[in-house]
Amino acid sequence: MKTNWRETVTKQAPRIALIVLAATLALAACSAPAAQFTAQPDAQLAAAQQPAQVTKIDVEQLATMLENKDFAFVNVHIPYAGEIAGTDANIPFDEIASHLDELPAKDAKIVLYCRSGNMSNQASQELIKLGYTDVYDVEGGMNAWTASGRQLESKGQ
Repeated sequence: MKTNWRETVTKQAPRIALIVLAATLALAACSAPAAQFTAQPDAQLAAAQQPAQVTKIDVEQLATMLENKDFAFVNVHIPYAGEIAGTDANIPFDEIASHLDELPAKDAKIVLYCRSGNMSNQASQELIKLGYTDVYDVEGGMNAWTASGRQLESKGQ
């Protein structure tokens, strides 16, 4: 006995309707909660997804930070032109990646400076690329430091 397509569709209509309903619910379930997740993201998750960025500080902030120093303080200016008191290391800005053994762990606070801010900006960006997460750059560097009436030291290098 031969059945035509109308009979087949009629017999299968409840099954087809169930499949269409299931597919519709599945699609709705996939798209509806997305609004809930984007409306109020978890702050820690959002922070973890953001790449680390250099924190710019001025010489007044640096002076305050130096009162209770809890960071590695690095002069990256070349050639050597003096340094701010409390400097822990002198590393050429363009060689920072080859001197990581002189720096603390990647999650430790590191403050970089140079004479004007250009070299320290480049070195701090390089550290971020290398995975350092708590990097500070002194805007204006030693020029801003001395312009604020503060002195530089010289280690006779």
